Amino acid sequence: MNRNSLTTAVIAGIAGVAGIANMANAVNLNPDGLGQVLLYPYYTVHNGQQTLLSVVNTAGVGKAVKVRFLEGHNSREVLDFNLFLSKFDVWTATVFALADGGVGTAGAGIFTTDNSCTAPAFPESGGSVPAKYQHFLNYFYIGQYTDSGPTTIDRTEEGHFEMIAMGDILVPSALNTDITHVNSVPPGCAKAETDFEVGNFSNIVPPTTGLFGSAAVVKVSQGTYYAYNADALDGFTAKTLGTTTGNLTPNLTFVNDAPAGSTTATSYVFNDGLLLTSVYPAATQAIDAVSSVFAAANLYNQYQSAANGSIGSDWVVNFPTKRFYVDPLAIQNFTTPIQPFEETFGGGLNNAGTAYLDPDNSCVIVSAVIYDREENTSSTPGCTFSPCPPGQPPSSICKETNVISFLANGTQADILASTLRQNLAPVGSAGWLNLGLNSTSGPIQTRGGAHTFRASTNGNVFHGLPVTGFEAENFVNGSGGGAGVLANYSGVYRHRQSRNCTNAAGVGGACS
Repeated sequence: MNRNSLTTAVIAGIAGVAGIANMANAVNLNPDGLGQVLLYPYYTVHNGQQTLLSVVNTAGVGKAVKVRFLEGHNSREVLDFNLFLSKFDVWTATVFALADGGVGTAGAGIFTTDNSCTAPAFPESGGSVPAKYQHFLNYFYIGQYTDSGPTTIDRTEEGHFEMIAMGDILVPSALNTDITHVNSVPPGCAKAETDFEVGNFSNIVPPTTGLFGSAAVVKVSQGTYYAYNADALDGFTAKTLGTTTGNLTPNLTFVNDAPAGSTTATSYVFNDGLLLTSVYPAATQAIDAVSSVFAAANLYNQYQSAANGSIGSDWVVNFPTKRFYVDPLAIQNFTTPIQPFEETFGGGLNNAGTAYLDPDNSCVIVSAVIYDREENTSSTPGCTFSPCPPGQPPSSICKETNVISFLANGTQADILASTLRQNLAPVGSAGWLNLGLNSTSGPIQTRGGAHTFRASTNGNVFHGLPVTGFEAENFVNGSGGGAGVLANYSGVYRHRQSRNCTNAAGVGGACS
């Protein structure tokens, strides 16, 4: 088949499954790094670290963006606000430990020296914080919202965050005038939110693409800098998603195909040279469209380790959509955890509806096969992660944002200094890990083909879990080219992955 014929066949296939009108409105993980939604898989302020973040608007039109921070145990929201970016604008901020800024004893906060408009504006000041700041909030995991995880404010100190474009800002409009910089300063930040809400958000239209972002975990005293790019979802929405401040929406379930009469949410996933198109009913499975673009059966990356702590690696393993499958607070008409996850946060119910307790966890069973650089391997059955949680199935990771370390003696390395950390004993001093996410058996599992996504309406079924993240590694040179000079060399590497998708209606069970 020649190239033109192949292209025609691909387009015809997509049109037959999703409808030609939907081709521009399917959520996808954009390999070019631009999108409507940005997902940042990790922030931390532990052990003297800060997290620097940025978002860039490459479009020639302003954008209204929802910014949301989620703690790492169960992705309960700890802060959100509206951000207004003018055309070609950049917004930067720093997440810091309140104790490090001299304005508290525990917990995290965010400050910015940037002039771009936020609503509300950051109201607090004091200590050694160089600008106005806002402390993170624990309201959504205490009192009536207690979820069996920690209730202390230090739970806010580690997690992940997301930014969702709610709309492009009309030109001309009062909102556009408010937020467009004049001599580097927007003239109307104080009234931007009011003008945003006017006429049921009449100053915005459906958002186009054009956002990209990055973040870095920095420890100034040590000279470490772990920088990564945000995951960019494009084709997320063809509707305006305007919401006021103090509102928990829009979230990742707001993915959609079309502004009028749409009942589906479609995803595009590139897999082994093929474009897979999956169509989900928007009323019940919209989140599956987002999860499918992060679906992984296996996660691959390297590790480095030294017994004296001079070399170390941490893996960040973030499940960006997990809360919509395991947290009753995020699930309408909740009865049991939803595929592909198997345990409600805190226990409560498994997939068979059997009640049990597992405080501060929503575990998933994984496999871990470790190789050194010379093909030596370890795949010991049983508990491969340490310490082994009492009563837990073997080889489980149990948070929404997880950190895996590689230390022979199990002691904490000063890499990310995570409180969400589990250790995996390495083979030798360096190598790689195959983290298997397509578990098919275990004490919690009750359904056949565990870690199996719900089927799309066109029959595609992904196997594994929706995941993102990276490896951070650090090398310490105590001499650093001169006596008494400390040198740290740090790097970050995005995880690689394989996918597994089947379709009972497809030729040979293949997805399409």
